[in-house]
Amino acid sequence: MSENNEGQQMPEVGHAPRVARSASSQPLIGEDQVQAHEGASSPASGGVKVREKRRGGAPRARRMSLSLTRIDAWSAAKVAFMLSIAGGIIQIVAVAILWGMLNMVGVFDQVTQIVSSTGLDAGGFDLTNVFSLSTVLSTATIFSIVEVVLITVLVVILTLLYNVVSTLVGGIHVTLGDD
Repeated sequence: MSENNEGQQMPEVGHAPRVARSASSQPLIGEDQVQAHEGASSPASGGVKVREKRRGGAPRARRMSLSLTRIDAWSAAKVAFMLSIAGGIIQIVAVAILWGMLNMVGVFDQVTQIVSSTGLDAGGFDLTNVFSLSTVLSTATIFSIVEVVLITVLVVILTLLYNVVSTLVGGIHVTLGDD
């Protein structure tokens, strides 16, 4: 007896379980792998229930050959938009941390001193005022917004191009296996 989703007992059907086979109708694993699998699945304690042998021998690996022939442009746009938003936030936080570290080490003050010592100081040049935290973060935010729009548009264009090309060549073929 087996149970369905509600936990009710259902009688088992007398059909053998489906076994994946290769294109030549041969099992996907060899006899040595069958013996190794049987030896590895033996329980160490007597209380553990051993999987019953399937009809026709040992369990077989399942493989399925699939083709990615079409990508939904709207779905790709949503994923690209969310990932580029996350990338933009990471970029803004990284710029803020980098600015804080450069300010803490004193890079801005040292560059200002170097410019002053060369005589190029025309009117009280102060690099900290030019590259203030608010200016740097505003620039990084604007750059991130532009990146979000560009990445989203490019992903939609690439998705549409993939759909056109996959109608010509059949898409990307993938073989999935169950180990």
